[in-house]
Amino acid sequence: MAGRGWKHNIPAATALTESEVEAIHQATLNVLRTTGVTVNHEAALKLMADAGCLVDHETRRVRVPEDVIDEALKTCPKTFTCRARDENDHLALSGTGDVTYFASAGGMNSVDLDTWEPKVASRKEFYDLIKVLDYLPYLDMHSAFPYYGFAKVPQAMKLVEATAGKIRNSTKVVMEGWVEDNFNWNIELCKATGQDHLNLVNPASPLTYPKNMVDAIYASAGADHVFHVASGPVAGATGPSTIAGVVIVENANCFPAIILSQLIRPGARVWAGNFMTMQNMVNGSPAFSTIEDDLITVAHNQMWMRYGLPTWCVTGGFINAKTIDYQAGYETGMGAVLSAASGSSVIFLHGGLNCQLESHPVKAILDDDIAGMVGRYLRGVEVSDETMAVDLINSVGPIPGHFLDTAHTRKWWKKEQFLPKFNERRSLAEWTKAGKKTAFDLAREKCEAIVADYEPPRLTDQQEQALEGVLDEARKYYRGKGLISDEEWKEYQEDLASPGYPYA
Repeated sequence: MAGRGWKHNIPAATALTESEVEAIHQATLNVLRTTGVTVNHEAALKLMADAGCLVDHETRRVRVPEDVIDEALKTCPKTFTCRARDENDHLALSGTGDVTYFASAGGMNSVDLDTWEPKVASRKEFYDLIKVLDYLPYLDMHSAFPYYGFAKVPQAMKLVEATAGKIRNSTKVVMEGWVEDNFNWNIELCKATGQDHLNLVNPASPLTYPKNMVDAIYASAGADHVFHVASGPVAGATGPSTIAGVVIVENANCFPAIILSQLIRPGARVWAGNFMTMQNMVNGSPAFSTIEDDLITVAHNQMWMRYGLPTWCVTGGFINAKTIDYQAGYETGMGAVLSAASGSSVIFLHGGLNCQLESHPVKAILDDDIAGMVGRYLRGVEVSDETMAVDLINSVGPIPGHFLDTAHTRKWWKKEQFLPKFNERRSLAEWTKAGKKTAFDLAREKCEAIVADYEPPRLTDQQEQALEGVLDEARKYYRGKGLISDEEWKEYQEDLASPGYPYA
């Protein structure tokens, strides 16, 4: 199946027995009932108190009874649609873990492919990256960033401009992060083209909701747009050092947002994310895409399939590798396979490097082959009279019989085999004659060709006018609040006055 999701035809991979899933669930209820969470938002405190939570308004501590969680899960949609600019790119997310999609893996910056030094992307480089991602057949969603905005844009506007860049250069589903209250403007941008804005709600671990995170819940649920909740505890730092313990903390971190979403709008579309990592005890940094992170993802998926909500994960997308090399390949590949096999609804995969600090379209092109191979694995093995081919086997018989010239082979080989575009399968002599190009060389050439030749469907004049109107209002808003300095504003105006605006 080319794009828009891979249906699972194999049993799900698991890390927990049924009794262990239940033990972690009961432990999550214990934490929420006994310790609770801090919620720094007066309206949310009142709403949760009215719903039956035990609220200490002085400390802002909210203790959550089991029945409040159960009521919220009853109204959470177990399957829902995320609308894209083109209806053919809508995604149907399911809490059953039987369909997997792939998304980009964001980074703060681009990277120089010759020196491997990070660099801030220009507007054109950002737009070119989105073009490449739109082109790739197995990428279904744009995750947050994938660069943290681009050069000459004030901090307050970077992720608003990023959302506009995604909408202009792709028809696929759009997710975006935020600073300040960017989520309000990002929702308006997506409304202009009739698509959903997939918002981020990331409480602080352990067990704390800053006011702005609760504001984001109100904004998304109130506007009937999608949001995820994920706190990303680091095992050994902001969560226990054990896999079971950090999964419990993540569960407890997530449930208050789910409860609030259903109190604000019953049926609000919400899903559970996972960017939990292990702590690197050698240097104090998070350790991305380790085998332990893979186990965390498998356990997380089991828990949220129990609760019936769709999930996403970053295992395989947020990797430690600093270059597009062997390490990048095995971190990406192992994470992608285990995430998909255990039922992740969406896997942030394409383009990520260096611990979520960098991304590049050449890496994304190579990652699309991985996504296709993982999808082929999920399709499983078709067993039927025709595929078992008993009559054919008996007909061909022993040597000198063979199967190469049979109608069965001609019909089935392309159905059974996935053909990656950048996997070198020629003989050594053929490869040498063709110039000894590596997968990296071929992907780099392909990237240049996509940027030069591919044109995503453009917005209508009316849509572009509406988009620019929202951007103009956002610029005035943040300038008026004093969040854009005179120096930033001057540089920003130079960018906006570019002859190629908005595409260069």
